[in-house]
Amino acid sequence: MKILVINCGSSSLKYQLFDMDNEEVLVKGLVERIGIDGSRLKQEKGEDEFIIEEDMKDHTQAVKHVFDALTDEDNGVISNLSEIDAVGHRFVHGGEKITSSVLIDDEVKKAVKEYSKFAPLHNPANMMGLEACEKLLPNVKNVAVFDTAFHQSMPEENFLYGIDYKYYEEQSIRKYGFHGTSHDFITQKTAELLGKDQSELNMISCHLGNGSSICAVKDGRSYDTSMGLTPLEGLVMGTRSGDLDPAVVTFLMDEYGYDTKKIDNVLNKESGVLGVSGVSSDFRDLEDAANNGNKRAEIALKMFANRAKRYIAGYMAEVGKVEAIVFTGGIGENSITMREDIMNGFEQFGIKIDSEKNNVRGGAHLISTDDSRVKVFVVATNEELMIARDTKRLV
Repeated sequence: MKILVINCGSSSLKYQLFDMDNEEVLVKGLVERIGIDGSRLKQEKGEDEFIIEEDMKDHTQAVKHVFDALTDEDNGVISNLSEIDAVGHRFVHGGEKITSSVLIDDEVKKAVKEYSKFAPLHNPANMMGLEACEKLLPNVKNVAVFDTAFHQSMPEENFLYGIDYKYYEEQSIRKYGFHGTSHDFITQKTAELLGKDQSELNMISCHLGNGSSICAVKDGRSYDTSMGLTPLEGLVMGTRSGDLDPAVVTFLMDEYGYDTKKIDNVLNKESGVLGVSGVSSDFRDLEDAANNGNKRAEIALKMFANRAKRYIAGYMAEVGKVEAIVFTGGIGENSITMREDIMNGFEQFGIKIDSEKNNVRGGAHLISTDDSRVKVFVVATNEELMIARDTKRLV
């Protein structure tokens, strides 16, 4: 069974083709600058690269080029499109109406459009990818896997905000959480590593990257998470502010004359470690700058680590007995020093990491000491495989 996984952004499209008999990635690729001059597709098959440089005015053209690349006589991996059994799509926001991965029908499309108000950059782009596949592969089933779905198990006391209840009733304003596909994968993988049934697992999942979130998992299900109505809430991130006093928003609007579009841009694209450091949103650049004496870069890294500490410690208290803390995502998997900085101070709770074991990147590794009261892991996430698995199950 061959499943194509597609993840559409507003001007980009990532894809992977899986052979689900052995969960092998046959090929993966990226289309950039859709609707912008200089459109480009790069496909990787093992060590080989295949590049198409041709203007693509919309996602339909981009998907057509993906199909051309997959079936290319010299660089493709399938002889014709009939070999694709199903397509799995990553969708960002399913609101309260979609609580798990689903076969796409008119009701699903309606919900996606309804909750586009909370994900105006992502949901419409996800829909464009779906519509392109429906047009070019009319007889193939499509599955939607939602970032928000894993978090629909949160109790009301954790997803409601401290504002008038009518805003929840009338506008569905609440915490939804994101990175759910990653947190779900990490939960399943950690249960395997511990030899436990997932339904008996309590853990903290730390997806740390340019966008970061931490998830409290209780009895194998999401119990609380750091991102909220949108991905802006929670940790200090690459360009996102994370938690701040809401009065900061109205103060900046009053003092600088910002409208809602400008303040949204400030908080989502000009803040976070980029805004604090003035250097970069890339944590590798920040670490280099801090090592060379840049004080603001050092402060930005400390802010990120301290915010992560607060969430981990708070979620430990919420969940009760925690069996594992897991780091994943670009930073979580690859930054040895950031993992050390975040876990520094947890020794008082009997949680200790081994500096030698921590000297790893990616994969699946136990990095805590033998006598640590809670096991600490590094586990590489695989959202695309999770989407492919859900797609296979549903079709």
